[in-house]
Amino acid sequence: MSGYDFAGVLLAIHIAPEASAPMVELDAARLVEGVGIEGDRYATERGTYSHKPHPDRQVTLIEMEALDALARDHGIALPPHETRRNLTTGGVPLNHLVGREFRVGEVVLLGGRLNVPCQYLEDLLGKKVFKPLIHRSGLNCLIVKGGTIRPGDSIRPA
Repeated sequence: MSGYDFAGVLLAIHIAPEASAPMVELDAARLVEGVGIEGDRYATERGTYSHKPHPDRQVTLIEMEALDALARDHGIALPPHETRRNLTTGGVPLNHLVGREFRVGEVVLLGGRLNVPCQYLEDLLGKKVFKPLIHRSGLNCLIVKGGTIRPGDSIRPA
């Protein structure tokens, strides 16, 4: 399998208004092309890494399967809001989407680079997630075509 033939689903949407603020779960979100998720810390340049701008920090994704494996293999419960990622997916091979366009509902994203776990997350949560999340910490993306998304939306190749 090329990793580009899949049919997944959006399970959850989370944003934070500023760095270190608790993530808030949304029933719907507007993704703005070239900017980010309306109201999120990186769209408003109030995120921890906003001083180091990167175009693919517009939206971040993580696989529910990675969170399930973290619980199963390491005994660490990490609910989606604690990952600090914006979108939680199911059935989507995120590591294979670097450099590829894909759809989340009506929105088109471009996989930029794999997200790297950071000590900041481990310190914020007080959970030893740094090493277990290496190569499983999600995907940073650019918003190619904006629009509104909701949990339950399909995720598929563009």
